[in-house]
Amino acid sequence: MLTTTTTKVLEPGDLDAALAVLDREPVANAFVAARVHAAGLDPWRLGGEMWGWYAGGRLEALCYAGANLVPICAGSEAVRAFADRARRSGRRCSSIVGPAEATTELWSLLEPHWGPAREVRAHQPLMVTRAMPADVAPDPLVRRIRKDELDVVMPACVAMFTEEVGVSPLAGDGGLLYQARVAELVGAGRSFARIEDGRVVFKAEIGAATALACQIQGVWVAPEYRGRGLSETGMAAVLGYALREVSPVVSLYVNDYNTAARAAYRRVGFEEVGAFTSVLF
Repeated sequence: MLTTTTTKVLEPGDLDAALAVLDREPVANAFVAARVHAAGLDPWRLGGEMWGWYAGGRLEALCYAGANLVPICAGSEAVRAFADRARRSGRRCSSIVGPAEATTELWSLLEPHWGPAREVRAHQPLMVTRAMPADVAPDPLVRRIRKDELDVVMPACVAMFTEEVGVSPLAGDGGLLYQARVAELVGAGRSFARIEDGRVVFKAEIGAATALACQIQGVWVAPEYRGRGLSETGMAAVLGYALREVSPVVSLYVNDYNTAARAAYRRVGFEEVGAFTSVLF
């Protein structure tokens, strides 16, 4: 048994202990928790390693190290331990993302070795709701995307990603990984859109989902349709699917400078409960 403060790469046998840590903060940890529930802790299935930080032999904090580096329930001592391991491993991720305090501290320790970042989004409000809005009617034309409509929704997904991240998801591997992820969400019934004349005018996905919480992502309205309230009625429709079929708590996080989106989400009933930070490479 580990009796001192230390870190290690978790193994499949550590699954129950890891899930117990993830369940401490189900909203903030929804992204990683969903992956662990689906894939366990085997790095090949998980898409990365799960690092564990132990104090007195007890697993107290995690850090997912895959395409993203994500600190989980990590105080300063755990963050320093994860930063040391990440520095020794070298940067393999395209972003660091997670609760603002831990992520900011993690980046401050890694920046001298990994920097500079392409962009740092220091304050991204984390918003949640547990109920449908009383005064925003769901858009009846927003529906689940069928598998044979992948080619219809893909241009909107690419446009959203490029606007949000600042680079095209088609770069590098030609978009194979991104297309596979979109197809996975469509196949799971977690991709939604309003389609007019064969073109997506609103879309969103339930990207991460556990029995405790889920996270809406990829919200996008076609530029010429913006300002018409589609983001509110469309979000109300997706929220209805999420609450009925997925989990009792629905979350999302948004860039603080996107005041229009934040206002729309508030009108649908989302409240700010914390903040994330994203470091993009």
